[in-house]
Amino acid sequence: MQQPIQQQAIIVGVQLQNDTQFTYSMEELANLAAACNLKVIGQLSQKASRINPSHYIGTGKIEELRLMLADEDTVVIFNSELSPSQIRNLESSLDRHVIDRTLLILNIFADRAKTKEAQLQVEVAQLQYMLPRLSGMRESLGRQGGGAGLKNKGAGETKLELDRRRIEERITALQSELQQQVDRRQVQRKQRRKNEVPVVCLVGYTNSGKSTLMNAVVDTYHPESLAKQVFAKDMLFATLETSVRSIELPGHRTFLLTDTVGFVSQLPHHLVKAFRSTLEEVTEADLLIHVVDYADPQHLQHMAVTNETLKALGVEGIPTLYAYNKADLTQQPYPLVEEDRIYLSARHKRGIDELAGLIRSRVFSDYVECELLVPFDRGEIVSYFNEHAHVQAVSYEENGTRLTLECRAADAEKYRAQLL
Repeated sequence: MQQPIQQQAIIVGVQLQNDTQFTYSMEELANLAAACNLKVIGQLSQKASRINPSHYIGTGKIEELRLMLADEDTVVIFNSELSPSQIRNLESSLDRHVIDRTLLILNIFADRAKTKEAQLQVEVAQLQYMLPRLSGMRESLGRQGGGAGLKNKGAGETKLELDRRRIEERITALQSELQQQVDRRQVQRKQRRKNEVPVVCLVGYTNSGKSTLMNAVVDTYHPESLAKQVFAKDMLFATLETSVRSIELPGHRTFLLTDTVGFVSQLPHHLVKAFRSTLEEVTEADLLIHVVDYADPQHLQHMAVTNETLKALGVEGIPTLYAYNKADLTQQPYPLVEEDRIYLSARHKRGIDELAGLIRSRVFSDYVECELLVPFDRGEIVSYFNEHAHVQAVSYEENGTRLTLECRAADAEKYRAQLL
């Protein structure tokens, strides 16, 4: 099958004073464009004390940009969220389709969303972004169906005809549908809490290897369950779905491992708001595993962005382990554990047992060793501990079954009468 012609793009950014992350931000913008099937053929930057309120960049740079736009199909991508008037003025001055960083990320999410819930969340975010920009975006919306990298889920022409009231009604309907999903997930969470199953959440920057790490854990402890594998690929926002897998460690230690959507710098607040219900999984976790692409020179910046996003979600005070992934691409010895940090390689499945040991020590810290003598007519107690505890030894005595085991402190307290 013939590949679609890749649309070309020029990226534009303004470096404000004291902005030490500008170069990296522009590199990331180029990567985001590539994830949207756009080929970056040029870059324009300007140093300034403030953003130009009418055109984002100065008039001199506007002329310079016009000279760079030889192909009429070339799109211009700006490294900030543009105001409605800036979009209108830029498209008028350049006679080109203009998009900003926010719309670019929204397009990637729209393309990646596979489940019903993710698609609803993305559509809400797109409509909320569009609502204040209706007058400035009408012309560009009519052209959004054209480029291979800018397919906005086929919504360009219909959005051209939508007025503010109809968009608001659509947002209300979508949010009502999403609320049903939220209610269903809350029921599932209550059931987990009732069953006292610990929840461990993978968080981190996009493409740090969270899904690969989840697959490595699943494959290590449930090698027969290929169906439990989640989608993993070396690209930005490979997965938007929150996946939950039950992991059973030796000794009947079971916990739920959750993979969440990756973060990125300047993640649009529309998306954070729309995905908040999904990301609430993180707020109720017993333990976070902050996955870091240790081979990326910007990994410290990525960690800072992740921490800022978690704080914006209200995630504070949850114990956290730091998994420095892709150590095989660095000079760092691995697997290596240092307090709450572990260096590993999810791709090569090296360090998984060590990570499991850290998880075990954090979420199963309430386990105690004890001995019980269970009367022969209370066989259900023996069955319970065989299923929910690590039974180390069993012997049969005159008055019942003696169990030497490791179990939750709550279970030991529950069956205090049988303790020796």
